[in-house]
Amino acid sequence: MMAAVVTGRCFGVGVGPGDPELMTVKALRILRTSPAVAYFSATGRSSNARQIVSEFLTPDQEELHLVYPVTTEGLPMGQDYEAVMAKFYDASADRVAGVLSRGQDVAVLCEGDPLFHGSFMYLHNRLSDRFPTEVVPGVPSILAGSAVLGTPLVCLDEVLSVLSGTLNPADLEARLVESDAAVIMKVGRNLEKVRQAVTRAGLLNRAWYVERATMAGERVMRLDQVDPASSPYFSMVVIPSRLAPTR
Repeated sequence: MMAAVVTGRCFGVGVGPGDPELMTVKALRILRTSPAVAYFSATGRSSNARQIVSEFLTPDQEELHLVYPVTTEGLPMGQDYEAVMAKFYDASADRVAGVLSRGQDVAVLCEGDPLFHGSFMYLHNRLSDRFPTEVVPGVPSILAGSAVLGTPLVCLDEVLSVLSGTLNPADLEARLVESDAAVIMKVGRNLEKVRQAVTRAGLLNRAWYVERATMAGERVMRLDQVDPASSPYFSMVVIPSRLAPTR
């Protein structure tokens, strides 16, 4: 009888919104016991997920740095974004699979939660049918944004909408009008478009801008006070509960 092949386990580890103390006990345990860690970053930039956990890493852990071929910049004529990214995730999954096939666990680090706008979902789709895979939830950025405001996101029977700043202005406005409360992510260079949609939806008086929640350099201000040129990727607009006490 042939012996069963023992492979490593793939963990999608949510490391929280930025403050290392917001990692869960389970996330920290898996991070410390995994022989290898993997993390994403843009070209020429360090990984924010790795920065969060840097004090807990050890020199003997293998690191797999997965560098996006493209983020928000344009592609050369004739290249398709979805095709380029699919090829990248295929290659990234192959790198992780190589370690798993040696019988070693891999902790894939993810800002916030792995399955909430997290790149881990693409590795999970490619690896979970071949290797034991587990998702370790993390504190998502929208909850960090609410926490730094100190204002409830939703109360009673209200419904929270989580929207993308990349939506076209008409769709964004329409969804905001229907929302009791909302968080708009992926603001960055979309800030002015987002602010105009919030204004047209009649919600500017309730809208807050939160940048780098729980991280160094955190900024919180009214949306109408923000310079559009100063908004980085790690920013969001929070429109809290209609029923919550106003600040």
